[in-house]
Amino acid sequence: MSADAFPPLVFSGVQPTGNLHLGNYLGAIRRWVALQEANRCLFCVVDLHAITVWQEPDSLERSIREVAAAFIASGIDTTAHVLFNQSRVPEHAELAWIFNCVARLGWMERMTQFKEKAGRDRERASLGLFAYPSLMAADILAYRATMVPVGEDQKQHIELTRDIAAKFNHDYSLRVAALGLGRPIAMGEEVVQGYFPLAEPLIEGPATRVMSLKDGAKKMSKSDPSDLSRINLTDDPETIARKIRKAKTDPDALPTEIDGLKGRPEADNLVGIFAALADRSKAEVLAEYGGRPFSEFKPALADLAVEKLGPIAGEMRRIMADPAEIDRTLRDGAERAREIASATLSDVKRIVGLLNN
Repeated sequence: MSADAFPPLVFSGVQPTGNLHLGNYLGAIRRWVALQEANRCLFCVVDLHAITVWQEPDSLERSIREVAAAFIASGIDTTAHVLFNQSRVPEHAELAWIFNCVARLGWMERMTQFKEKAGRDRERASLGLFAYPSLMAADILAYRATMVPVGEDQKQHIELTRDIAAKFNHDYSLRVAALGLGRPIAMGEEVVQGYFPLAEPLIEGPATRVMSLKDGAKKMSKSDPSDLSRINLTDDPETIARKIRKAKTDPDALPTEIDGLKGRPEADNLVGIFAALADRSKAEVLAEYGGRPFSEFKPALADLAVEKLGPIAGEMRRIMADPAEIDRTLRDGAERAREIASATLSDVKRIVGLLNN
């Protein structure tokens, strides 16, 4: 099966769970800015996902606005495209329930992110955390999106979204055909009238998974207790430079070939960050800096990071000074998103057999 029969549309989102950092920018937001040049896009602050674990309400409100401000400051065009927060579009949650009845328990139990977040005491994890992938599928399929830019850690959830879409299409293929709501989708050698596309994950670039500045084996995270482990999008130039200066490295010079980065996670991470910020490959970065010590490479990386991130931080501060304007942008975006999502949900109810008139 493929999404080829559906008009191309990009959907992606970020959770409002604390300060956005360099990993969020390189792994998601900056790529969205590029994607919007040639695609229809919906960008979502996924606040319902955030509450699968406890969030302090006042902090959550601020974080939702801060994420929206980061999108706008980074270059997301909220006029040509749609920016909204998930909870303003109730069709996400309603479609997620239908998908809960399509997805299988075993599929959810295999999700590695649930295992990581639930930890050893799974009995105390929320049902929402367990069913998180169904809501993520609803986020995507409410708009019948065909492309989803994600980091490597979310690829499994996109695969589950594809499984849910495929099972729905298979289970209701005759009904979809009878209602005239489908598009031809290949299932092996068979072609059925399917309602949902199989969205493709977009995982690309030299820094799709940015690691901690203090431990190259751990993903950069806003939950890390050490602020030195990450570069926040709100950091000022002096703080950015200091964090890069203090970033963990090894005593050897940078290698001249990419193979030389194997077994050197901190070096690989810093080279990847430089490459992503400079729109270059790791090989090109090593061609310039290979054989040179970190004492020469780090200042160059700091200057580059300040050049790229400094203006975003300044613009975010300006936008955050007017929360009412952020709320207006999100409200307008939600109205536009609901036009699409409500039509999808209406179709799905008809397909499933729920009275909807």
